[in-house]
Amino acid sequence: MYFGIYDPTIIVLIPAIVFALYAQAKVSRAYSKYSKIPNSTGMTGRQAARRILDANGLHHVPVEMVAGKLTDHYDPSRDVMRLSAEVYNGTTVAAVSIAAHESGHAIQDGTSYAFLKFRNAIAPVVNLASTASWPLIFIGLIIIWSGRNFEMGDLIFDIGVIFFLAVILFHLVTLPVEFNASRRAVAQLTDLGIISSYERKSARKVLSAAAMTYVAALATAVANLVRILLIRGRD
Repeated sequence: MYFGIYDPTIIVLIPAIVFALYAQAKVSRAYSKYSKIPNSTGMTGRQAARRILDANGLHHVPVEMVAGKLTDHYDPSRDVMRLSAEVYNGTTVAAVSIAAHESGHAIQDGTSYAFLKFRNAIAPVVNLASTASWPLIFIGLIIIWSGRNFEMGDLIFDIGVIFFLAVILFHLVTLPVEFNASRRAVAQLTDLGIISSYERKSARKVLSAAAMTYVAALATAVANLVRILLIRGRD
């Protein structure tokens, strides 16, 4: 039996870890670069979000400031958008791009975008499954390795794997939600004159870098599942 760094199956995780680090570095570079470049209209993230929301009939959705860096999000349960201080008050390409992306989520919610509705519906169950999956997997493996009750160990392990599959499903459904929000964001920014045509490429770079982190999260989850199954399969 192998554990931690002595387990040869950890090799399966290396490509996913490298990809995740690359994705995070790309986000940091893109945000750092474009958070220093003012947008041509001088509009703040809050103003950009407000214009997009109002243009899409979402006058009732407030735009609030929230603490932290890159903590921007749209909360569908409360129908409110929250932007970090740098985005809320920022007049940069990065600020309006991020604000527009979150506005894209609000538009999705307002138009009952199917993938967003499905993700929101399964989120509570996935949160529970995510918390329980690893303990169940490890307990199942321990029982199997002890040699005392293979059937019970297999059952607990399999339940843990099923729960983990729910987490992977959530990551998978998140991809179209995020990509669609980014497409909506770029379209709204240009159609409403919030950015100029030559800033469109810069906005796309900011949003595509952020989207890559969701791809990396899915890749890491799948790699973890493959590793778990390899560990179980050789015992």
